[in-house]
Order: sequence, then structure tokens, then C-alpha cells
Amino acid sequence: MNKLLISLLVSLGITGVAHAAGDAAAGQTKTAVCAACHTADGNSVVGNFPKLAGQNETYLLKQLNDIKGGKRTVVEMTGLLDALSEQDLADIAAYFSSKKVAVGQAAADQVAAGEAIYRAGVAAKGLAACTACHGPNGKGVEAAGFPSLSGQHAVYIESTLKKFAAGDRANDPASMMRDVAAKLSDAEMKAVAQYVQGLY
Repeated sequence: MNKLLISLLVSLGITGVAHAAGDAAAGQTKTAVCAACHTADGNSVVGNFPKLAGQNETYLLKQLNDIKGGKRTVVEMTGLLDALSEQDLADIAAYFSSKKVAVGQAAADQVAAGEAIYRAGVAAKGLAACTACHGPNGKGVEAAGFPSLSGQHAVYIESTLKKFAAGDRANDPASMMRDVAAKLSDAEMKAVAQYVQGLY
């Protein structure tokens, strides 16, 4: 059932996501304000701020539009996108997507547990493997708008999972991540977040 749902969502993603073509060179000139939290190349150094470098362009553009349109609340970004056009957002997404993510290092005591969840899911909870949507190397599925997780800050991943589990973040397609996160314990969230931080 999980595989069928994922296949359906991938198909919908491939046919249902249309956006302006982004220009990475133009995007670089539009990211000055972004650099304060995410750094100039998108490899933020503070765990609370996500790394944008190497993120899938389709996913980035959706998040920018969701934040601008109020579907996703990020307090630190309040008002920052209001004056930007659809083309501006597409260019910014293209720019950060073109950069290379700096992969971190997973906590050694969390790797085995995190890898087990990421690669096999949790059968007892009916939880599919993270690889189904995010790929074996954590690069996501660009065409479906599934994000890259490779090298992302563990602090950010863990926080995001908790927000999905609590329903504080709700801009995931068909409640996919809310359903996943709700099945994870705090310890499992921590382990998979650490694993992802060192995944490449």
C-alpha cells in the first residue's frame, strides 16, 4: 500500500508541478538577504537554519511559495519574500539548488539506529523506509518535489519531524510527513536526523 501511494504521488508530482524556469546566475544577485541565515552558498552554519545548497529546485520553490503565501510559517522569514516575484523565487531556488551541500558528520552512537529506520522503516509501526521518497543517498526525487536530506543539519531535521508530528507544519502533500513523523518516537527522530546529517 505504501509503495502504491508513493508511486501515485511521484506520478502526480511529475505531471502536476509546473513553475517558471529559474536562472541560477540571476538568483545569486537576489540572495543577499538569505545569506544572513543560510550563508552565501546555502550551507548554513547554524543548525536551526536549513542548508539550502544542493536542495532540489522544485522543492525549494514550493517552500518559498508556501512561506510567501502563508501555507508554511517560518517566523524568521516573515515579510522577507513579500516583494519578490514568482521569477525571483524561481531564480533563488535555481541558485541554491546549483550549489554543493557540505555534508556533516553523524553522531557515532546514533548511526546504526538511524540507518535502520532510514533504509528499512519500522515494520512494527507500519512505517515505510525513508529511501522510498528521499532515495538511498538522501538526494530526494526532483520530479516529484521530494526534498534532498543529504547533509542536512540534524537539529533542523529533528525539529522539522517534531513540527510535522505535532501538526505545526502542514504543507506536506497528502499529509505524508505528518503521518510518518507521528509514528516516530523522539529517540527515533533523533537517530534518523543524525544519520541524515552524515548521509551522502
